[in-house]
Amino acid sequence: MAPSPSRDPRAGRLENDPFDRVHRVRVEQPRQVSAPDLSQVLQSLWGMAQTQPVHHHKGRLWHFSDEEKKHLMLATGAFTLALGFVMANGVTGLLQMGLISWLVTVLIMMPLMLIAIGPAFVLHEIGHKLVAKHYGCWAEFRADPQGLKFGVALAFILGFLFMAPGAVMVAGRVQRRQNGHIAAAGPLVNLGLFLIGIPLGAALLVAVGTTNAPMLSSDGISLPAMVYFGITYWLAANLILGLFNMLPFGPLDGVKVKDWSEPAFWALIAAFAIPGVLWLGQVIDIMGWVVTLSELV
Repeated sequence: MAPSPSRDPRAGRLENDPFDRVHRVRVEQPRQVSAPDLSQVLQSLWGMAQTQPVHHHKGRLWHFSDEEKKHLMLATGAFTLALGFVMANGVTGLLQMGLISWLVTVLIMMPLMLIAIGPAFVLHEIGHKLVAKHYGCWAEFRADPQGLKFGVALAFILGFLFMAPGAVMVAGRVQRRQNGHIAAAGPLVNLGLFLIGIPLGAALLVAVGTTNAPMLSSDGISLPAMVYFGITYWLAANLILGLFNMLPFGPLDGVKVKDWSEPAFWALIAAFAIPGVLWLGQVIDIMGWVVTLSELV
């Protein structure tokens, strides 16, 4: 049957709102890549517009619209607050420490965790964005307000972090290989941050030294202990986030990478799982490597 004369079948490529279509990424292969429709979620966003005209990317890769900056700031702020609650052990910590000590712990841990774990989340999403724009797609981060509210509430009540801060929305035509590259970019950023964290952590320990003192005590805050703590969480967060996103389920990156290349999928899984499992099982001591490297400098 011929297409209806009332609508050009190519018009879907030029829609102004990328969130009113389930298939935001058009793949020039027999199989299409779909993503959940976030329009209902975005309608509840706190004073933020959920729409923006979509244009074929021709400008600078490193460009963030004002709307995207708001979403990034919201997601990063909520993520940092939730991490502060987790490190203070949520309501349980509040009952054990008292309000003042609990608030001091939250306020001290928030900036530390932002530095230690924030890049694992933010740069992961930016990795997706840059590769998508490299292939000529419109790509911007959008926060998930319901996911943020749930994550902050869970961290406060249970002292446990499970949060879906948001995702990079992509609109454009790509091949399956290119879509796999876009998906793999985020976990690859985490792998790079993990590897960089070892020599970077060693350099920081050279600068501040090491200590067996607790990070927070009646004597005050121990800077060497805080640095050691931050390095540990930097390395662990990038392994965990990279591995989690490579799981081949739902909207996670692993689904698209596996659809593009089985060898690439299993290679990335192994890159995160092997050091993570060996470290968790105390077969290797990655922080021991960092300390040893700092002593050799």
